[in-house]
Amino acid sequence: MLSISLLVLVCIGVVMVYSASSASALLSDENPSGTLLRQGLFALIALIAFGVCARVDPGLILRLGRPAILVSLALLVVVLVPGFGIEANGARSWLGAGPVQVQPSEIAKLALIVWLAAYLARNAHRLDSFDALKKPIGIMAAMGLLLFLEPDVGTMLVLLSAAFVMLVMSGVPARILGLLAATAAVLTTAAIIAAPYRMARFTSFIDPWSDPEGRGFQVTQAQLALGSGGVSGVGLGNGLQKVNYLPEAHTDMIVATIGEELGLVGVLGVIALLGAVIWSGYRIAMAAPDLRLRLMAGGLVSLISIQAIVNLGAVLGVLPVTGVPLPFVSYGGSSLVVLTAASGILVGISRRSRTRRLAVVPGRSAARGDRSGRDRRAHHAGARAG
Repeated sequence: MLSISLLVLVCIGVVMVYSASSASALLSDENPSGTLLRQGLFALIALIAFGVCARVDPGLILRLGRPAILVSLALLVVVLVPGFGIEANGARSWLGAGPVQVQPSEIAKLALIVWLAAYLARNAHRLDSFDALKKPIGIMAAMGLLLFLEPDVGTMLVLLSAAFVMLVMSGVPARILGLLAATAAVLTTAAIIAAPYRMARFTSFIDPWSDPEGRGFQVTQAQLALGSGGVSGVGLGNGLQKVNYLPEAHTDMIVATIGEELGLVGVLGVIALLGAVIWSGYRIAMAAPDLRLRLMAGGLVSLISIQAIVNLGAVLGVLPVTGVPLPFVSYGGSSLVVLTAASGILVGISRRSRTRRLAVVPGRSAARGDRSGRDRRAHHAGARAG
């Protein structure tokens, strides 16, 4: 179910990204198929990554956690250096040149979860003390600070939330979890209050129509798109909000475009497919054969689910707009490749679980057969002796 749902979501994403971007490109005298070709290439790379990760031994992936975390931290530092990091929409979040650009924060998500799974499993017997948690908390704090400085608060919140879920899964005591949550809440609140634009963005979702031409513009345009679509939508390609009205129509607000063109039916279909991926992922996590794989699977599926909730909440106006893309659907290569590769790792863990069960069950059956054979031989011997 996970593989099929993922493939359908990626295909929907390619189609809707083209629909959401082609009209604006035509009006700007650009190639209307340019975004389609790039997203199609991203999708191909993502599916190749999915296949590779599904076949690689999950144990090997866990062993790559330490070098991956070091590389991720280095890239998060480099992206902040003027002349290296590429700035767009007020954030310095990309590395690369021309059409080849990479978002280090997306790589950091995967690296942190893989490394954290191995570390927590290895130290599971002493997670009731701060001494064992100094290292993971330090790395989480360092990544959070670097993402905050870009600034990419949305990715920071998604990454740290997924890591927090892993701490819960590993059995960290409630007193430590409560202290971490309270500290994070205080720091986040202080950061929001300290910057007027963050405060405006955070509060705009409460009543976006109080300033529909200003801070509430993106949310109100998304709601107009969703309302215009009704139940069945205005038809694929026929939406109007995407034509220079709805900002980021093919990235963060892709669900609004889907709602306008495919209606409530289309939005619910996308949510159902995401739900199938998430439900399958948590089933894989619960069935994982050991703590390391259980934590890694739980962290990866939590990453997908939290990011989906944050994006959908922003589009529907129930959460602040944070610039987080919808998994597997929104335009963007780094997010698509990383989250699809994460889904491949989940499939690899599922295969490992099935292999383990198949290896154990025949052994038990053979043992029962040996015992029953011995019982029968003993019974017959006793009968002859009598």
